[in-house]
Amino acid sequence: FGRRERSHLLNTIFNNLILSGRKIEIVRRQKHQMEIGMTQASANSIKIRSAGITFISIVNAVAFFITILFWGMVFFRRLVPYPGELSSLTERANSAVTYGFMIGDILYSAPLLLFSWFGLWRLKSWGWMSAQMANALWIYSMTIILFRDSYTSMSPGGLLFIPFTIVSIWSIPYLWMRRKDFNIN
Repeated sequence: FGRRERSHLLNTIFNNLILSGRKIEIVRRQKHQMEIGMTQASANSIKIRSAGITFISIVNAVAFFITILFWGMVFFRRLVPYPGELSSLTERANSAVTYGFMIGDILYSAPLLLFSWFGLWRLKSWGWMSAQMANALWIYSMTIILFRDSYTSMSPGGLLFIPFTIVSIWSIPYLWMRRKDFNIN
């Protein structure tokens, strides 16, 4: 054999090995699908969640728990006095704004974070919509908080929730680009 023939023979053997490996993998998949009762159509419809969507889902899970813990501490430990307990109009207004954010976060943000966590994980369209709504709420509320804190001092909530706002700014266009993963045209 000359060099050309040896090269051709090695390429042929290599290609046959690759093809047979692919055939073996296909047969293994089909066998597994039959064992678990999947049809070919349902096996083809299995979607794989991207790393970005997984990341956003996990961040929303963490944000959900931190939101509940943060506001639980504020309320039950009375870290901020109730507005009616304060005498100064300015202090009452600041306290009322804080409790207003708490009520809004418990009624709107926390459920949206919970729905987006599970919905993104399962690639459901309602999870995508919940995530986009939660992202908008993060940006909106943090804009107010950062503007308020720029005239006083940085609040603990402002510092705690800035990373979630940064993720929200990134995830809005990312989720828009990945909307087909959720069967959204």
